[in-house]
Amino acid sequence: MTVAPKHLMVDELAAGLDEITQAPSDNGVLEMIVRRPAVGQREVIEQGQLDPAEGLVGDNWSRRGAGRPLNADVQLTLMNARVAALVAQDRNRWALAGDQLFVDLDLSEANLPAGSHLTIGSAVIRVSEQPHTGCAKFVERFGMAAMEFVNGSQGKALHLRGINARVIKAGTVRIGDRVRKQSDAT
Repeated sequence: MTVAPKHLMVDELAAGLDEITQAPSDNGVLEMIVRRPAVGQREVIEQGQLDPAEGLVGDNWSRRGAGRPLNADVQLTLMNARVAALVAQDRNRWALAGDQLFVDLDLSEANLPAGSHLTIGSAVIRVSEQPHTGCAKFVERFGMAAMEFVNGSQGKALHLRGINARVIKAGTVRIGDRVRKQSDAT
């Protein structure tokens, strides 16, 4: 018999905020890579290729939109691994968030404003202005309190739901790679 995961309440989520805000501001770690080959499918992979035209190679981002122009500013989504651990309660459930890269890094607006560049492995990505917010699937998987936690005023400032990014320089990313801010972002 499988037991449904527990959705945390607001006070339980708030209790995890101290741990989340201890994430490094630079020189973080890539904790998980998730490729979405088709809607509803997830593949946790050890390494992946980031490409300026495709995003994460093998992910369905480039096949979405049914004839609409693709928005490269939302090629990739990154989520703070500490937030994922809190809301998912089990590392095996992180992929349900729908993000491709889970990083132990401070993704807050103050630390990584739009336009910031990050080096991960041999790839470079740029944080986009478009906000990353939860959806009905996020509520279904992690609960309404989790949605309110990540999308509340503090959650938005800290980018608890994550950030959108685009690939600037192609490269290989691997679990354990350092995630570093570039000082020369333009």
